[in-house]
Amino acid sequence: MGLLLLCSIALQQGAHASPLEKTIALVKPSIVGVGSYQKTRSPPIRFVGTGWVTGDGLSVITNAHVVADLPDGVNIEQLGIVVAQGDGVTFRPAKLAGRDTVHDLAHLRLLDGPPLPAMKLGDSASVAEGRDLAFTGFPLGMVLGLHHATHRATLSAITPIVMPSLNSGKLDARAITALQRDAFKIFQLDGTAYPGNSGSPVYDPDTGAVLGVINMVFVKGLKETAISAPSGITYAVPARYVEALLQQK
Repeated sequence: MGLLLLCSIALQQGAHASPLEKTIALVKPSIVGVGSYQKTRSPPIRFVGTGWVTGDGLSVITNAHVVADLPDGVNIEQLGIVVAQGDGVTFRPAKLAGRDTVHDLAHLRLLDGPPLPAMKLGDSASVAEGRDLAFTGFPLGMVLGLHHATHRATLSAITPIVMPSLNSGKLDARAITALQRDAFKIFQLDGTAYPGNSGSPVYDPDTGAVLGVINMVFVKGLKETAISAPSGITYAVPARYVEALLQQK
C-alpha cells in the first residue's frame, strides 16, 4: 500500500507541473554562453553574455554589444559559444555572420559540430502589454557556474528606445545619434535581469517561442542616462528584428 501511495503522489505531482516547467526543460539545450577561447589564457574560456540557437541549429543570436570586443573569426583568440556539459563546459568556435548595431543584435554561425536544438521565433508584433513572459540565461555568467536561470516577467510597456532629454545639457553624442535614427519600440519588462543575461531569449512560457532578446547595456544607456543607480527595469529588443538579421547575406 505504501508503494502504491507514493506512485499516486508522484503521478499527481507530474500532472500538476506548470507549462513553464516543461518549457524550461525544452529550451535549456538551446541557450548557450557566448565568449572566446584562448589556449594560453587562464582560464582559457572567457564568458561575455548569453546566446540562443535558432534556424538550422547552427545559428546563435546574442546582442551586438556582447561580441563588440571579441574577434570575429579564427585567430589566437577564437569567438564561439560555451555549452554546459555536466559539471564543466565545452567551447565551440563560431564566426560573426551578421551584425545589426541599430537594434543591438548579432548572428553567430557555428563552424563545426552537429546542430543544436533550435528555438522558434514567435510573432513579436502581436504581443500586447500585460503578456506573461519568461527569459532564461546566465546571470553573472561563470562566476556562479554556467547554470541556466529562468525569470518570469510581465510585459509592462512597449516604449520608444530613446527618451528625449529634458534639457540639452543631458544630451551626449550617442543620444543625439540615436534620436536622428528612425525610432523603434522595445519591450519594458518588470522582471530583473543581471550582467550576463544580455542576449537571453524572452519567450512564451507555454510554447517557448522567442518574442524578444534581453538587452542590459545598450538600451539602458539611451533611456536612462539621467539615472546614476540601477533602476531594476529590464528591456528587450522585439524578435522581429532577429528575422531581418537572419536574412542578411
